[in-house]
Amino acid sequence: MPDQLIFAMEVFLNGLMAGVLYALVALGFVLIYKASGIFNYAQGVMALFAAMTLVGIMNGQVPFAHLINATFGTHIHYFGWNVPALLAIILTMGVMVLLAWAVQRFVMRHLVGQEPIILFMATIGLAYFLEGVADLMWGSEIKTLDVGLPQGINLWIDETTYNIFGYGFFIDNLDIVATVIAALLVAALVAFSQYTKQGRAMRAVADDHQAALSVGISLNFIWIMVWSVAGFVALVAGIMWGTKSGVQFSLSLIALKALPVLMLGGFTSIPGAIVGGLIIGVGEKLFEFAVGPLVGGATENWFAYVLALIFLVFRPQGLFGEKIIERV
Repeated sequence: MPDQLIFAMEVFLNGLMAGVLYALVALGFVLIYKASGIFNYAQGVMALFAAMTLVGIMNGQVPFAHLINATFGTHIHYFGWNVPALLAIILTMGVMVLLAWAVQRFVMRHLVGQEPIILFMATIGLAYFLEGVADLMWGSEIKTLDVGLPQGINLWIDETTYNIFGYGFFIDNLDIVATVIAALLVAALVAFSQYTKQGRAMRAVADDHQAALSVGISLNFIWIMVWSVAGFVALVAGIMWGTKSGVQFSLSLIALKALPVLMLGGFTSIPGAIVGGLIIGVGEKLFEFAVGPLVGGATENWFAYVLALIFLVFRPQGLFGEKIIERV
């Protein structure tokens, strides 16, 4: 097999794994959009906030330490103990549930029936608020996140690479583990949305808030549930991306890569988020491999957005989105 073909297969496999992670981020958008009609601009910042909270809890860091020390003249930064990764993840999920309750209690419940643009602007404000709170709570320096996931090139088979059909492929262990975890989570969310009572109630709320209330569906409960699930998705995405590249404020920008995924798959479709993520992941890697050297490289920075623009022109609802027809 020619070396170029081997390398292309390696690029394809890495693209698939990147695509699953993109789909995971996009799912957070889809879940909230399906339940409330809100495009949650804060989803990427939620992943950042969850990852920073997890690191802070694991390290035994005192929340708002810089603010407390500046106010009272103290020099306290750590409690003096480390928290095991599993317990820290559980505690962080508790924080994300509290965040979901706070968003519903202080923001969403006051905006029932408002225009979509008002709800969207509210999530922009929420994003900047969370980013500021995360900075105050845990500091702005880059943090290392290690919850025990394997990292580095595989060392199990021949010390450097994976052997597939007798050929070697360099694949990071973390990418493989992240792909498996993301795929399981995606499958669980699809099952939840399609086959549970709460999933059906979520879709009913998305169709019409007032009609859902009239048949006994608790809008408050659905929104808290959906924002909690979106918080859990953000936590998982934050763990994967934070472990891979460090927990830093640029982590919130992963939401921008989810936008082309949503445009391809459709804002209301969970399967669309999956397919869109795979298309973007594989497409940008193969495009960089085939065309990047001819144009100076760095095509991964813009390929997804150009592809999304093409879809907006010819199929604005995406591959799996619902086409809205308004009769006048």
